[in-house]
Amino acid sequence: MGQVNHTVVTHFILLGIPNTDGLQTILFFTFLAFYLCTLVGNLLILSAIFGDPRLHTPMYFFLCNLAVLDLAFSSVSIPKLLAILWEKNRIISLGGCMAQVFFFHLMGSTETLLYTVMAYDRYVAICHPLRYLLIMNWRVCTLLAAGSWISSSFHATILTSLTFTLPYCKSNVVDYFFCDIFPVAKLACADTYVLQTVTFTNTSMVPVTCFLLILASYVRIVYSIVKMNSAEGRRKAASTCTSHLVVVTLFFGPSALIYTQPQLNMVIVTAVELFGSVVTPMLNPAIYTLRNKEVKAALRKLTWGQTPAH
Repeated sequence: MGQVNHTVVTHFILLGIPNTDGLQTILFFTFLAFYLCTLVGNLLILSAIFGDPRLHTPMYFFLCNLAVLDLAFSSVSIPKLLAILWEKNRIISLGGCMAQVFFFHLMGSTETLLYTVMAYDRYVAICHPLRYLLIMNWRVCTLLAAGSWISSSFHATILTSLTFTLPYCKSNVVDYFFCDIFPVAKLACADTYVLQTVTFTNTSMVPVTCFLLILASYVRIVYSIVKMNSAEGRRKAASTCTSHLVVVTLFFGPSALIYTQPQLNMVIVTAVELFGSVVTPMLNPAIYTLRNKEVKAALRKLTWGQTPAH
């Protein structure tokens, strides 16, 4: 049996977005605009919440965590994609590739858990309003947020370790616009069954469980809203829940499509991934702001120095 030549990979080459020859300049300015809007929008949300004591509540504490996640999530892949489009710089170091895999799954897993925590927060606020501050005290909120980040870091560490302990002796060309598990693992010259199994379990079963928990929370929430006597109370409760439901749909939809269907056409996968990495983090601040009078008032105070109306 011949000895396999295992070449040590020191870098990868990202092919970028398929079928976009001649469109690089247009795509560069489009994605740059989206990225800048994401940065500005989420930084404004953070500044407004930190600057207004009335927003120092559990719901806005979790919204701050979401804004940080959106900033980081979009920054994992977009800066390198912009470099590919503008400078044709497709080379990424081994360390850079590992960092992309780690932080992409860290942010994605944390966001999954955070949406579940936010659904629980809305459930307690609407179904148990008199005990809300007792149940969702700052210690509980901090533990829930910290638990989401810490458990996700273990998740990302396991997936990154399994991916990059594989021997790479084939090509170092990644047919994608950033380093993710499936495109990178295709280049391995060893059995990837364990990696695929763990990846499927972590990126499919855990989000499905979280989604079912969110769904269960909203079944109870809808039941409580229907029983409310006050039309104003129903409207306010529905308004705060609608924003969360919209961002949950925008997040879980693309993720479910990509990680439950690994054999999808690369063009479709890239389009869906771009929507999740570029568009969704930009839309989240707008979704929460446009439907939230308290955040809009805090933004007016931050921008124009106006005092929020009581």
